[in-house]
Amino acid sequence: MEIAQRNHADIKLLGIAGRKTPSASFSLAKAGVPKPGTLLAPSAGTSGDFRVKLLSKITAIVVLLAGLAALPAPSRAQDKVSVGVFPVSSSLPYFVALERGFFKEQNIEPEMTKLMGGPPNVAAMMTNQIEVSAVLVMLEGLNAGVKKPGVAMYISLNSQTKVWKMEQFVVRNGFPANSIAELKGAKLMSAPGPANLNTAKAILAKNGLNAGDYTIDQLDMGQHVNAMTAGTFDGGYTLEPNASMMIKAGIARSIEAGVISKYILGSEAADAYAAGCAMTSDFIQKRPDVAKRFAAAWAKAIAFINANPDEARKHLAKNTFTPDNVVDMVSMLGYVMAGDLSPKQLADFQAFADFGTSIGVVPEKVDASKFLQKF
Repeated sequence: MEIAQRNHADIKLLGIAGRKTPSASFSLAKAGVPKPGTLLAPSAGTSGDFRVKLLSKITAIVVLLAGLAALPAPSRAQDKVSVGVFPVSSSLPYFVALERGFFKEQNIEPEMTKLMGGPPNVAAMMTNQIEVSAVLVMLEGLNAGVKKPGVAMYISLNSQTKVWKMEQFVVRNGFPANSIAELKGAKLMSAPGPANLNTAKAILAKNGLNAGDYTIDQLDMGQHVNAMTAGTFDGGYTLEPNASMMIKAGIARSIEAGVISKYILGSEAADAYAAGCAMTSDFIQKRPDVAKRFAAAWAKAIAFINANPDEARKHLAKNTFTPDNVVDMVSMLGYVMAGDLSPKQLADFQAFADFGTSIGVVPEKVDASKFLQKF
């Protein structure tokens, strides 16, 4: 009787009271109301328990959904970037960004290929084997950019001076020379690549030494210390950390550093931007967001190095040619992002590019600013 009254009330609420129907349950079904005793409309004896259970299930579902919403979004795969690394001390920003998590913060996963010198880095960029060169010799990058526009766009530059030591002339202990002018008759080695070799020759010429006054051969950077130890050469034009390694080992001494600023640019205070970090235009254009994030990690690494040089130089050990016992001796460089260059720094950069044209490494005069990529 109670169920029948409830059904009659339900029918009135649905606006179908008074219609002739085969049965109350049939009318309810046609109206979209479940039959009594079904899952959605249980019998009267169980309706209270059902409602409690249903409410519990709904509550559990709501709590579960809320919990899932609170979980961190699944991390997307890191963007891989192919990077060529010449393991000299000027590649320091790469290792700082890698080991201090700056790339990871930007969701970047660098894939490193060791490339010894400027020419291999240039070749890899021109053939799209790498997207970034951690340290690309400037004149060789400009030369490549003339031949294939956009192949090397510099996002940062490394200043080399008497204070920020990189390139320098060294002589083996016992060789009678205390200045570059006294290298007449010497058998010299040079850092590899046409830019390094021709720069060394130009500096020798500025000191009164011309072809025939000496011999000079390119030598892989990894062989400089061994060659000086063996006495194969009297001296040469080398880069850090090799100079510091020779001095520490007691096999050679530096006779002058910061020679590009002094002899090529005409002032010891000039910034010799002989190298920097470069990207290919293909990388920048095809994956602009990834390129921008890579540059952000690089900028953070440079800021860290400039603010904490003693802490930063620790990353040279095991990553570059620098032995642990020489790490504290190696000079830092004047790292700067392309977008932060001052007018004076831009002028020094242009002057060095013009020098490259004068010695034939850069085939034509260029506007150096066109080779900069600012983010």
